[in-house]
Amino acid sequence: MKKEFVVIGLGRFGGSICEELTKLGMDVLAIDKDEDLVNDYSNIVTHAVVGDATDETVLKSLGIRNFDHVIVAIGNDIQSSILTTLILKDLGVKKVTTKAINDYHEKVLIKIGADQVVHPERDMGRRLAHNLVSTNILDYLELSDEHSIVEVSANEEIHGQSIIDLDIRARYGVNIVAIKRGKDIIVSPQASEVILEGDILIVIGADDDIHRFEKKLLQG
Repeated sequence: MKKEFVVIGLGRFGGSICEELTKLGMDVLAIDKDEDLVNDYSNIVTHAVVGDATDETVLKSLGIRNFDHVIVAIGNDIQSSILTTLILKDLGVKKVTTKAINDYHEKVLIKIGADQVVHPERDMGRRLAHNLVSTNILDYLELSDEHSIVEVSANEEIHGQSIIDLDIRARYGVNIVAIKRGKDIIVSPQASEVILEGDILIVIGADDDIHRFEKKLLQG
């Protein structure tokens, strides 16, 4: 079913969300105070509107409560971000996702009712750091403050060994939930599955356990 989204704030983060949602076939209403930005996205999204999202009458006039999901992607103006989120929840918007600048900002957003808070810069920074430190880490996705899911490239150290031989779960506390082998994906691999050099292991676990797995097993 096609969903209807609103993206408030057309900076790099908000703009990229607009583009991806549109590619996925969703209806998108884009709002920003900057007329030039609105013009830039007018041919990309379903509707693009110049407006101040901290003005309740503006949001009401757009029928904001009828949309499935509103993303508040306002840049560094924390006050506007908080006020917009608060108004959206007061108006009865079903789901509001807001971009946070820092941890304090996140705490306030959660207290006033934001359904989801994202830290695009922080999360991207963490992913990049993991990719820079280890040549084996291909991708990194934070699930919570302490747990992540990573894509790990299997090297010659573990080539030819089965999952049960490596005893990864008992020794490191992480789970291999899938293996990418060329164009094939092995979901929930059996303990007897033999790992080959170049396999991409999808590993889930606590961050500390994943770090131990990286260092002791994959880096020899």
